[in-house]
Amino acid sequence: MSHPISFKESGLRTVRMEQEAIGELLQRIDEDFERACELLMNCRGRIVVVGMGKSGHIGTKMAATLASTGSPAFFVHPGEACHGDLGMITVDDVVITLSNSGNTGEMITLIPLLKRLGVPMISMTGNPDSALAQAANVNLNTGVKQEACPLNLAPTSSTTVSLVMGDALAIALLERRGFSAEDFAFSHPGGALGRRLLLKVDDVMHSGERLPIVSEGTLLRDALLEMTHKGLGMTAIVASDGTLSGVFTDGDLRRSLDHELNMATTAIDEVMTRRCKTVTQGVLAAEAVHIMEETKINGLIVINAEQKPVGALNMHDLLRAGVV
Repeated sequence: MSHPISFKESGLRTVRMEQEAIGELLQRIDEDFERACELLMNCRGRIVVVGMGKSGHIGTKMAATLASTGSPAFFVHPGEACHGDLGMITVDDVVITLSNSGNTGEMITLIPLLKRLGVPMISMTGNPDSALAQAANVNLNTGVKQEACPLNLAPTSSTTVSLVMGDALAIALLERRGFSAEDFAFSHPGGALGRRLLLKVDDVMHSGERLPIVSEGTLLRDALLEMTHKGLGMTAIVASDGTLSGVFTDGDLRRSLDHELNMATTAIDEVMTRRCKTVTQGVLAAEAVHIMEETKINGLIVINAEQKPVGALNMHDLLRAGVV
């Protein structure tokens, strides 16, 4: 009696087979792929993705990825399309049809209806001789030699290849459109992703009465009172014209105590850090995080175009805002 294959062996076999299937896609990013991208770029309406069964699940994800990367799209179930939802498709749209066989009954039913509308169609099939491929303006070959399923029945490698081809389309369109991180954030305003990409230092910083700030010549003890009162562990120091001269932090205080300086007679100018790290008003809070992590500091002064401090923030503020 033969021993059953181990879970590990089965898993490794599946990954290798799907990896090989994806590798074969490299030869298929060709003129047809470029033609498909041109159709999608020139779409004046929406990209409509249609698929049945497992292909439908891939189609749902594909539509979501397109929509969140600057190419308005939605998914339509072919069964529902035949019973009223076809009205969601307009002459300005482009349709992407997914079917490994290219001959799925519910999908074939849509061909004359789409032709009647004159809607451009991109098919993604594993059979270039199928009805869907022949009816399409462009066919993208997503065929595989064998499914990862040992019975060669359950859609596995074929759905993975379709998923990757869909991602390739979405990213190609994203890059051609010049889609930015901020554009992406507007499609994802909720949760940590939106906060990380949309929040600016202006939204987080302590400003106005809450900004710790003293003038050059201020005694060290008075600067400490300002730091304690504002509770940020630092204070900005400004020159007579209001521009930033430096910063004094908890770290500077520890170094001052090591030198046994007299707080009642020492001016803040003698112990402050000049040429300190700052961040400009209006930049993303995520950039402030990067600066702090890279320089291993816990706080930043926010300055305006005139080099005058307008705010201050520390890592705790960014943590509370959900940027970190």
